[in-house]
Amino acid sequence: MSHSIIDHTNSKSFYSMAWIAFVLATLGTMVGIVLLPATLAIKGFLAMGFLFTVSSCFTLAKVVRDRHESERLYNKVERAKTEKFLSETENPGGML
Repeated sequence: MSHSIIDHTNSKSFYSMAWIAFVLATLGTMVGIVLLPATLAIKGFLAMGFLFTVSSCFTLAKVVRDRHESERLYNKVERAKTEKFLSETENPGGML
């Protein structure tokens, strides 16, 4: 059974685009909150909500990534056990 290794890395341009989009969205939202014609209490509430949302998005992304990586490792171990079992079953005792 042949296994191909799939490269899951992102290109440099995609990585750069993601960070640029994040920075622009963050700056745009913060400037919008600062320029909002509202009291300081309302602006502070919106800023805290925005920062909490960004923080929870990073946390969620990390949790999802960690779960995906652990499932990949678990599946890799299970696949290796299955292949070992099948190879021993197909050729018991090493006889042809």
